[in-house]
Amino acid sequence: MTTPKLLAARADVAERAVESRHLRRVWGVPGTVLGTVGWPVDWSGRMHVRFSYWWQAHLLDCVLDAQLRSPGEARAVLVKRLVRGIRVRNLVGWTNDYYDDVAWLGLALLRAEREVGIAKPKAVAAIADRLRGGWTDHGGGGIWWKRNDDFKNVPANGPAAILFARLGERAQAESIVDWVEGNLVDGETGLAWDGLHVHPDGSIREIEKNLYTYCQGVLLGACVELDSARYKEKAARIVYAVDKHLATDGVLRGHGGGDGGLFSGILTRYLAQAALRLDQPEAAARAAELVFCSAEAVWANRTTVVGGPLFGPEWTEPAVRPSGRGAERDLSVQLGGWMALEAAALLERNGITQSGS
Repeated sequence: MTTPKLLAARADVAERAVESRHLRRVWGVPGTVLGTVGWPVDWSGRMHVRFSYWWQAHLLDCVLDAQLRSPGEARAVLVKRLVRGIRVRNLVGWTNDYYDDVAWLGLALLRAEREVGIAKPKAVAAIADRLRGGWTDHGGGGIWWKRNDDFKNVPANGPAAILFARLGERAQAESIVDWVEGNLVDGETGLAWDGLHVHPDGSIREIEKNLYTYCQGVLLGACVELDSARYKEKAARIVYAVDKHLATDGVLRGHGGGDGGLFSGILTRYLAQAALRLDQPEAAARAAELVFCSAEAVWANRTTVVGGPLFGPEWTEPAVRPSGRGAERDLSVQLGGWMALEAAALLERNGITQSGS
């Protein structure tokens, strides 16, 4: 099997590959950088015509993972440049109309403050205020997916709950998780559905019963963050349900390119937290195995291009060099693979090893 040193080295190689292929200054503004949404980079990529706000939040999260793995001044500077790049490119402040987007940036900014000392308290406050304002009684509670919409989903509510828990607003975080559990968890599988649509009068019109790794990851993360017996039991249920329904031989299912390229990487991030923080040994061990198996598949099925490894959207299948609109060209897909490798490296740093190693 692998060694801690090798897992860290793999994460390092993934980091350097993403940075070399995707990072570009924003419109020539000094002290800024963003990830171009596709590679090879064309003129629209160099100009950041397409922004993909929440992809940038995950890029920032990945750089913070790398900084914890191997601290260095250059990464701290990169964190500053990314934060400034997001603000410059977003034009109108720190928020946008999508509550899931702003929740992810809030989480990344809070980590930047707590782990690197780069603080943006006004930005975090503005994001938290936006999320508080997104909660209504329509559909029994929950935060909207976007402003002026009829949809409330787990991808918006999960990261918001994690953020509120980390901000010490436990009651708000619990209310969000309890609403998801009461309205959007499939009693048969134990997995969270995507979301629900509501009528103008607040009654539920339709439930979207798609099952995404993304939804399981954020609900798991919120339950782990709440850190009580009741929520730990829910976290353990999610781990076992993911293993049974959303993984093949321990490797998480993919969801293609575009936004879907981030889904399983997000789940590995919070599976790693479950492995470290759950006090149910069997569930924690299962969470760790899902991370290790997924990270091993990411690495085994990589291809090599300019700058280093290139990962695919489906981790059980070999990645291919991108042509046209192939999923491998998407920053999201590369971040998903990098996240899985960082999650595995985190477990190894904490003395957790893969079964049989």
